Amino acid sequence: MSETLSSVLNVTSEAIEQSIENHKAEISQDEVGKIISSVGQGIVWADGLGRVKYEELVVLGKETIGMAFDLLPKRVGIVLLGPGEILKAGDEIKRTGRVLDVPVCQQLIGRIIDPLGLPLDGRNPLPDEQRRPVQQEAPPIMARAPVEKPLQTGLKVVDALIPVGRGQRELILGDRQTGKTGLAIDTIINQNDKNVLCIYCAIGQRSSSIAKVVDELRRHKALNNCIIVVAEGNDPPGLQFIAPYAATTIGEYFMAQGRDVLVVYDDLTRHARAYRQISLLLRRPPGREAYPGDIFYVHSRLLERSTHLRQEHGGGSLTALPIIETEAQNISAYIPTNLISITDGQIYLSPDLFQKGILPAVDVGKSVSRVGGKAQLPAYRKVAGDLRLSYSQFQELEAFARFGTRLDKKTRKTIEHGRRVREILKQDQFAPLGTAEQIAVLLAVTEGLFDEIPLTRIYHLQQLVIDSVREETGLTERICKSPKNGPVWDELVSKIEKLVDGLQKET
Repeated sequence: MSETLSSVLNVTSEAIEQSIENHKAEISQDEVGKIISSVGQGIVWADGLGRVKYEELVVLGKETIGMAFDLLPKRVGIVLLGPGEILKAGDEIKRTGRVLDVPVCQQLIGRIIDPLGLPLDGRNPLPDEQRRPVQQEAPPIMARAPVEKPLQTGLKVVDALIPVGRGQRELILGDRQTGKTGLAIDTIINQNDKNVLCIYCAIGQRSSSIAKVVDELRRHKALNNCIIVVAEGNDPPGLQFIAPYAATTIGEYFMAQGRDVLVVYDDLTRHARAYRQISLLLRRPPGREAYPGDIFYVHSRLLERSTHLRQEHGGGSLTALPIIETEAQNISAYIPTNLISITDGQIYLSPDLFQKGILPAVDVGKSVSRVGGKAQLPAYRKVAGDLRLSYSQFQELEAFARFGTRLDKKTRKTIEHGRRVREILKQDQFAPLGTAEQIAVLLAVTEGLFDEIPLTRIYHLQQLVIDSVREETGLTERICKSPKNGPVWDELVSKIEKLVDGLQKET
């Protein structure tokens, strides 16, 4: 009986080995295909690649890289990740046997690269010892920790009213030329001394716009704490499509080491258009606004990778600031509504406020953080607890007052107070403020200490308050640790009152 069983097992193992050898032979015959037609806009069709895998890298012609994206019974749709002008029908296509990946290492910090990991800053190539796939699954729910630690942007209106936490996904949206990129760059600059690594991913931007961002980061000494991933507007749509995934993979590498990472995607509107172009060229059925039906999944699988990990999984965090562009203030369009439902809140920049010179042009009424006070320092709750509500009420009253209606004394006082709040929330670009400086200014306006000061002198008084806070060492730590009714608040109010009295005597 045992001899019979042994002989059967031997025959079975020989059959399995023979099947494996036959399978290897079939694979080797299918390794090389050829281009049967070229669309010329970043897509080619090929045959002879019967066993190619989805998103597998292939080499077309001599050196052009592509990615297998549409696997059909008789042909394969390949998305080009390099120049396609030199390709023609009949050129050979070779499989590589690996999916798209990107090099990850410490040397990435301070570098400018493309989504394939190739340097764009004229410096030496990056080490190639360690690579990670560009497409990865999001961390499971049980590996995630609550978002509780704030990511300070340095902007009063955001840190006080729309707080962002480390591990959160906060959408920045608005029409063209309303300061979306500027807000993100201010946030990056503010991380210089916060131990947060920043990744700026430019998708479909003009070369001049990217050069301006790089110059500002270098001028404010933030480039050494930043990684820039660039897919320019004249790059193939396939390269623009993979850019945010490559940036996220790099961020995940540092997050796994326990670091806090901030990723800015500028912007996902162009990313969606690049994917729409790829899909239509591959003859996939169009949906709403001609976008493919899986555009929601494309963005959700990207942003779901942003999280705060539990300590046993590294304890790092990946914060996402995706940027999208609206048209004619229409935030209910297809892509904006998709991303609003995926993210944990949004910062809306209004062109009306921008034209009035209220910068940053954040519309507090349409902006929200779904993490909110949980990711905010307790000190902000004292000075900004009722600020959002009172500011919204002021905006309504101000709009009503334009009709020329006679207003009672209380209403006029509310409007005058609201105008000073709005003046305080204005902030120059590339001038982020520390925690103590923000809280001191916000405390002064919420306590009504600025109500008797003319609007034209508010900016000067604000600078005096900021300078006095900067001069006192250890004040930031005392403010952050103090309870709502601690002695530090009385000291701060007394200090500001003296500055206000001094300014009034000057006038």
